[in-house]
Amino acid sequence: MKRRIQAMCTGTARPFNGAETSAIMKRPREGAIQILQDGLAPDEQADRRVHGGPEMAVHLYPLDHHDFWRGELGAIKLLDEFGAFGSNLAVGDLCENDVHIGDQFLLGSALVEISQPRQPCWKIEHRFSAECDAKGMVAKIVKTGKCGWYFRVLETGDTQAGDTLERIKIGHSDWTVARTFTALIAGKATKIELEELAGLEKLSPKLREKARVKLG
Repeated sequence: MKRRIQAMCTGTARPFNGAETSAIMKRPREGAIQILQDGLAPDEQADRRVHGGPEMAVHLYPLDHHDFWRGELGAIKLLDEFGAFGSNLAVGDLCENDVHIGDQFLLGSALVEISQPRQPCWKIEHRFSAECDAKGMVAKIVKTGKCGWYFRVLETGDTQAGDTLERIKIGHSDWTVARTFTALIAGKATKIELEELAGLEKLSPKLREKARVKLG
């Protein structure tokens, strides 16, 4: 599995909602970008408690979903942006059902691994509501499962638009990103699934703990 990178996007924290700041407004960059264990350089996350760090170093939101959302929301300008959902990687023909927790990819010269689905937050809600009057985006993402995912960085390197994202190893083959999202974020896991997720080696510690808490 090899996909062409159409854009690499980064952002800086800026005023977003009153006193709040956000770096969700990611923009394409020219030239090579460093891929470090905490994320891209340069790139920022305004709230490091819930974004960024080793388990959420690089975010991919599938470009194919932009067409889906155009069908739902209309031809809004925001969906013309590669980083509309805060994504670092703009890649087509690759979705949540195609990849698994623990899948390893060559991203340019770096080695990355899928760590978890992306849980939609209020910043997506606010961005779409404020910029194009699209309401209820978080609920829509949860309902459709069009969530995107995060990579951790196993080996640092660099990449740029025009390089490839190539899968070289499949991780937990029973646990696609789509299934993991439905189980843990949409809250539809069975007890057996929660037990599996609580011990899923390549799943981020935060979501393994979430599964343990749900088990009670």
